[in-house]
Amino acid sequence: MLELIAIRKAFNQGKPNEFWALDGIDLEIPQKGVTVLRGPSGSGKTTLLTILGCLARPTEGRVRLHGELISGLPERFLTEIRRKTFGFVFQQFNLIRGLSAIENIILPSYPTGERRSVLLERGEALLEKLRLSHRRDNAVEWLSGGEQQRVAICRALINSPQILIADEPTANLDTRLAREFLTILKLLADEGRTVVMTSHDPVVADSEVVDRVISLRDGRIVPDLAQVFAQAFG
Repeated sequence: MLELIAIRKAFNQGKPNEFWALDGIDLEIPQKGVTVLRGPSGSGKTTLLTILGCLARPTEGRVRLHGELISGLPERFLTEIRRKTFGFVFQQFNLIRGLSAIENIILPSYPTGERRSVLLERGEALLEKLRLSHRRDNAVEWLSGGEQQRVAICRALINSPQILIADEPTANLDTRLAREFLTILKLLADEGRTVVMTSHDPVVADSEVVDRVISLRDGRIVPDLAQVFAQAFG
């Protein structure tokens, strides 16, 4: 579904403080399932996530979606791809204070031109699925951390994206809430969605919900030693 070919990403290119955050990434993200990107701070995992989600462009290399080259498209086309293909859950959730849960959820759909009644119906169905209907009209700043996360997930799903992108989604949650999030991931995976996220949380990386863990260090993918051993001696 998503393919990265020889991806390199530089910041401050051509300046004395030039820094290559990614240095030769080849990666395929299959359709469906949950993939986790992990690595120490500065390893490049968040930069890689932004390129996978078309939030940033690579300095070098190509990005393909369903076999089509998208990394060189003009921004207006990338904006449309993001809206139709991706949903985003950010570490701080980025909910808008003063708006209710349902208003936050339907906000990304306003540019589509759909009727408000249709958007509300779809948002309410998502709230019900994530057991949050009783918080529909509450201002998001009055919700608990776990409830805010579920609102953020509903917002990410409002346009029925194929791919959910999440950056350290459990970083501000305790173990119980992290496990609740994994339950939601299982639900999404069972629906046939693709989930790609960064996480340094062992509760996430070691979960049976996760299909694949990609380790990064210094802007490169670290080989899976178990897989290398199996290929060499299997």
